[in-house]
Amino acid sequence: MTVGAQPHAHPQQVNLREPPSWRRTKNQLMTVLMVLAFVVTLVPLGFVLVTVIAKGASIISWSFLTGSIPPPVLPANVGGMGPAIVGTLEITALATVIAVPLGILGAIYINEYGGKGFLAQVVRFMSDVMTGVPSIIMGLFIFTLWTLRFQYSGLGGALALACLMLPVVIRSSEEMLKLVPDSLREGSYALGATKARVTVTVVLPAAVGGIVSGALLAVARAAGETAPLLFTIGIVTSVNANVFSGSNTSLPSQIFLNATQPYTGAQARGWGAALTLVVIAFVFMIAARLVTARFASYQR
Repeated sequence: MTVGAQPHAHPQQVNLREPPSWRRTKNQLMTVLMVLAFVVTLVPLGFVLVTVIAKGASIISWSFLTGSIPPPVLPANVGGMGPAIVGTLEITALATVIAVPLGILGAIYINEYGGKGFLAQVVRFMSDVMTGVPSIIMGLFIFTLWTLRFQYSGLGGALALACLMLPVVIRSSEEMLKLVPDSLREGSYALGATKARVTVTVVLPAAVGGIVSGALLAVARAAGETAPLLFTIGIVTSVNANVFSGSNTSLPSQIFLNATQPYTGAQARGWGAALTLVVIAFVFMIAARLVTARFASYQR
């Protein structure tokens, strides 16, 4: 052996990798923790859903879904929530028309044009801040700027819901646009297409499934909001077809109103309205999943 030379370590003496048994143990431990977290999350949701169905299913009928809103003192089998369902659909539809196009355009600017510029960073930061703003604050904001000047109307409620939907649409649409491979853009640029044409004909069709899904999830969230509507639309008991003028009503407003009444009939109608609202939100969720799956299969 040469003087000063260090003996070579045997390969079996240096093992920096963890034993396979320990890796399996960690994998099983993490799996158990994830399942436990899922169960802990699911249990309260299940209790809420079971309670709403148990107390609201007995009052659901065609007359309940289409009948007029009765006085609180009348029994549960009188009247229904027809005007509230119509008002919810009107206000949510108008809020969707306002928020979804603006949110998609904002996401396109942030991801395709703004990049890391100052204005894009401001829009991204404000959308993150608005995501965490309580809905009652948004209702007070629209109440101060709009309702005090133009009185109660469905438009005021739609503006409040649109403010809640806008950051959700922006962030979800931006994430979907980020998933579009740059190779698609570069290939289109190589063929001589302009940036606007690439965005409209290449980027948006590739991300449309996720964008639609995010928009429907935002609509489902807005449909169940109560606090903004208490300050902006008022409460009436008849259908107001003009969403731009006059007080209106909605399912969340009627749930709040009937839940605070001491009468058994009013409380039963409140549970029925709650179940109706859950079903509407569930339909939006299922529609979002179907749209996402349809576009995913089409792209494949």
